[in-house]
Amino acid sequence: MSTIFVGGSRRVLRLPAEAKERLNNVIGNGFNVIVGDASGAYKAVQKHLLESAYEKVAVFCSGSRCRNNLGDWPTHNIQAPKSAKGFQFYAIEDREMAREADFGFMIWDGKSAGTVLNVLRLIGTGKKAVLLNAKEKSATTFKTAANWEAFLAHCDTEFRHDLRERATLDEWQLSELPRQDSFFDTPDVKSISPDRGEDHARTDDESMADINAALASGNLRPVVDALGNLARVRGMSQVAKETGLARESLYRALSAGGNPEFATVLKVLGAVGLRLIVDKASTRRMEGPVLAE
Repeated sequence: MSTIFVGGSRRVLRLPAEAKERLNNVIGNGFNVIVGDASGAYKAVQKHLLESAYEKVAVFCSGSRCRNNLGDWPTHNIQAPKSAKGFQFYAIEDREMAREADFGFMIWDGKSAGTVLNVLRLIGTGKKAVLLNAKEKSATTFKTAANWEAFLAHCDTEFRHDLRERATLDEWQLSELPRQDSFFDTPDVKSISPDRGEDHARTDDESMADINAALASGNLRPVVDALGNLARVRGMSQVAKETGLARESLYRALSAGGNPEFATVLKVLGAVGLRLIVDKASTRRMEGPVLAE
């Protein structure tokens, strides 16, 4: 029997009709549901399951006390390390649910990095996830790392940075995953699967500007961020193949806190069709270095 991890953002206080429809599909198929104990979407999901008199539910909690268990369902208390505080403390239960589940359904407010991070945790272990944007009433299905990279290309730099800061290194290192059949898809909900090919021209221009600005800053971190974003848009597997570098090594070098060798920087730039040009600082001080195709 399939187990569904249903989660979402704390700002989602009421379930949109699209979310209820998909949950009713889960209930109708008799799948097991695992859900967290936080307020917001978790509590709203619990409320809908309780009103539906659904019994195949388990509530996961970080630590010894559950904050919300509206249906008095069985609980799974996940012990967190003493060093875990704030977000990292409550992320323990999310990681456990992602491991236990066969599929994931996330109800997103369009802003929460934690909700999107659960998608990464699921597809990173070979499972499919559906991300429902409650505000835009649109759903994105994730089956492979390529779907994740395409989604990430549409996110702004600040959001990507927040994701990388919250994710562990293992979570950030995606692998290509096989497709799975969906039981979430419904004809009334628009599914968005961004075409990576259509985004390349736009993203290249933006990334070139980002890298130029990062290089001009004289700091490593923004350079790594900008280069990593560009590599993920193009496809980390393809970049690894063209550079002759291991995919895991690329993720590590281009992740938050990474310190890539200069040779790696040059190889990645070459793999995505860019080259590094040095100009006189005295004449180009304000514009910074130039990256040209």
